Amino acid sequence: MALVVALRKGLPNGLTISARFALSLKDPAVLVLFGPSGSGKTTLLRCVAGLERPDEGKILYGDEAWFDAERKIFSPPQQRRVGYLFQEYALFPHLTVEENIAYGLSSLPWREQHERVAEMTELLQLEALRHQRPTKLSGGERQRVALARALAPRPKLLLLDEPLSALDAPTRERLRGELRHLLKRLSIPTIVVTHDRTEALALGDQMAVLIRGQMRQVGPVPEVFSRPADVTVAEAVGMENVLPARVLSREHEIVTLDVGGRELIAVGGVSGSEVFACIRAEDVMVYKEAPRGVSARNRLVGRITELRSEGPVVRVSLDCGFPLTALVTHQAQEELALKEGDTLTAAIKAAAIHLIAR
Repeated sequence: MALVVALRKGLPNGLTISARFALSLKDPAVLVLFGPSGSGKTTLLRCVAGLERPDEGKILYGDEAWFDAERKIFSPPQQRRVGYLFQEYALFPHLTVEENIAYGLSSLPWREQHERVAEMTELLQLEALRHQRPTKLSGGERQRVALARALAPRPKLLLLDEPLSALDAPTRERLRGELRHLLKRLSIPTIVVTHDRTEALALGDQMAVLIRGQMRQVGPVPEVFSRPADVTVAEAVGMENVLPARVLSREHEIVTLDVGGRELIAVGGVSGSEVFACIRAEDVMVYKEAPRGVSARNRLVGRITELRSEGPVVRVSLDCGFPLTALVTHQAQEELALKEGDTLTAAIKAAAIHLIAR
């Protein structure tokens, strides 16, 4: 049993969305629909919800056909029983918290409406705010009310469009973990739209990358981030080091590369002699002196060209005959007394280098 989406839709701006993915219903998971702004993520989500009609293809929820272009089937949103959290939450300002939550429950008897609202306010810790109006709430509180409203009708599928983007940075950071915990507890198949890499890593089990309307890769979140299918995906997921390389030799899965005149050893079965060597910055270990007892096969001497603080980490830019980026903690920077112009040894494990054919 799965939600199967295979569709095409043209937009007035000339972009054509082409997407194909599946989300298990038997073992509910969170699928992150990821990509830069303008890639068509929200339009794709609206197609799944029934708010927009694709031009071609199918949307199947298990045995139910929600959309089938050939058979001319198009189920309206109310028949799909989808919970939709809009990017701006779209709460009714003249209604109280409990009235907003109850808005989609008008078909139920009053007693059952009351029970559902009580269940949602308890689940999302909104009991003390039941009689408040949205204008009196914080961003995080409004987000929880909107989520409660989406969950109250007990949807078969939950769709969240940039659920944390309207929040300030500290609130967003705090609510990521809360939202992930809640989604796992609810056990409802969920699709989350985001262009934020941290959000994708925190919330998702699976990930589908949409770039300029085209679905480029689908897979487990860690796999997509560490082993992107192509250079475009590598750039989208923030792969810091994408290095043009030439294959010098292959022995089984061990590949010797020339990168900017330096030799690197990688593990991979990529074909062709011209490749890109992709390395996550956190997989580059740096040392003031040549390290001992380190298993990494690749050791490069380089000079620090820039140190830049980025929140909890420091980005270290190195010149190793080619540009190489590493990430270290502030504590590591202090302990190593790093400063621009210093010479370091960078160590990289062969298995940490992902190869993409050019």
